[in-house]
Order: sequence, then structure tokens, then C-alpha cells
Amino acid sequence: MKTRKLGRSNLEVSTIGLGCMSLGTNEQEAIAILETAIDRGINYLDTADLYDQGLNEEFVGKALKGKRDQVILATKVGNRFERGVSGWSWDPSKKHIMSAVKDSLSRLKTDYIDLYQLHGGTIDDPIDETIEAFEQLKDEGLIREYGISSIRPNVIREYVKRSNIVSVMMQYSLLDRRPEELFPFLEEHQVSVVARGPVAKGILTERTFDNLPDKIKKNGYLNYSAQELRETRIALYEMKQQHTMNELALTYCLSRPTVASVIAGASSLTQLIENIDASQVFLPESFQKQLSTLTKQDLYKDHR
Repeated sequence: MKTRKLGRSNLEVSTIGLGCMSLGTNEQEAIAILETAIDRGINYLDTADLYDQGLNEEFVGKALKGKRDQVILATKVGNRFERGVSGWSWDPSKKHIMSAVKDSLSRLKTDYIDLYQLHGGTIDDPIDETIEAFEQLKDEGLIREYGISSIRPNVIREYVKRSNIVSVMMQYSLLDRRPEELFPFLEEHQVSVVARGPVAKGILTERTFDNLPDKIKKNGYLNYSAQELRETRIALYEMKQQHTMNELALTYCLSRPTVASVIAGASSLTQLIENIDASQVFLPESFQKQLSTLTKQDLYKDHR
């Protein structure tokens, strides 16, 4: 498994990471997927305290027993919830972060987190206070590095300018190329992108158009109408040759040097192995350029 450095840090992450959100609530199945991922060379696990109200972190913690030193462990903070009560509220305060990290460490059965990420954020947040919390956690050795998960250009720019973040998790795929606008800025400041949603809600898979969710079939996806989506998928299928759509999707993201790792979810062992194999495929630069000509390079319209 190939690895890439995460920003300015010393963290070397596998080019494909496991997005733990899709593991589900069956402990035996979840741990089997986690253990197989590690055995197959994935060293980057991404979870969050909010996922299944902490249960996801507990599964990760159990799977890491005896393997903690093999893994770059990432989790997230900022969404306040009460176990057993539906819903959550946004809280990026230092007080909440300093408390929530202890709960995550307990559930993860570890004494440090490799990458602690703010799970969202707005320009109206107390950003300096949030940064102060992360810096203190670094000083105390409870986290090694920190980053944010955001698709808001104004928020991303503020954290890059005012903090020592090493990564930004962003939704990024062939059908959502809006993050590319920010790549030069992030490269200049040595901040990596962690790409989530590389298969665009299953659109960039072998699934037929008729088997996509009804909402997508009716309304399309982002700035693609349903008809445009059909046409784009046909064009991608015509050029993919011996490759799978999954291979095109993952390798396109990884063709960008700003992207350190692509986070792919897996709800089964079969899906996990398909993702791993797809991420190892090499596509020549000319092929990547063809892919980019078939898809839109839109810009973020909000949160400028």
C-alpha cells in the first residue's frame, strides 16, 4: 500500500483510508472489516465521536487492540450529543473540545489521537478559541496533529492562515470538483486534502442509472441535471476500457498531489477489497486529462 505525507506533519497515511461511518452497528461485522483493512495495508482509519453516538469509536477501539502502532487514527469533534437522545448541536468551544477528547480517547481505548479534526465549522465560530484548544491538546500529547472537515472556502482559508492544521477533509470526486479551486492555496501552505465521497453517492460505480436513489434520478447531483448525469455516465463508461468506475473514481482523486488520502466507506468485506484494489490502479496522465474534460469544474457559490 502506497502512503503519502499528511501536510507538514510526520504522519504517513495510506492513499486509501477506511471511512468508518458506514461500518454499521453490528460489532462482529464492523470489527471484521476493520481488521481486514489493517491486514491489507490500510493504516488510516477515519471515525468521529458523532457516528452512532460513539459506538463507531468503540468498534474502532476494539479492533485496534494490539495494533495501535500500525494505524494513523483520525476522529472528529464539534457536534455535541447525548447518548440515547436523537439530534445534536454544534459546539466548537474550547470547553467542549477539551471534554469531548477525553470521551473519544476512552472509547478508542488509546492515550492519543493521530489526527483530531473539527467536524464542520462556520465563519462565525470562535475560531481562535477552537485553535487554542487543539494547540493545547498537542502540547499535552493527547493529539499529534489537527485538521478540519469543511467545504466552506471562507472557513478553510481562516484556519489555514491562523492555525497549524495539516489537513482539510473535503467532499471531492469526478462529479464534485469544486475543491480544485482551493488546491493551489492549500499546496502553497503545505496542507493536504483528505477526500471523502469519491464515488459520489454511488453514481461512480457499476450500478445502473435506474438503480440509483430516486432523488438522484429525478433531480440529478449537485450542478448536474438528471439528463446531464446520464450523459456523463455514458461518456465515462465509453472511455473506461478495462477499468471499473470505482477505479476511475478513486484514481482520479489520487492523481492530484494535494490529496494525501481518499477515504472510502465499506459496509462489507467485498466492498472493502474492491476499494483497496481500485486505489492501486495506475492511470496515465493522458487518461486523467480525458476524465477531467468529461466533467464540470464548478466553484463553491456559498461561504466565499
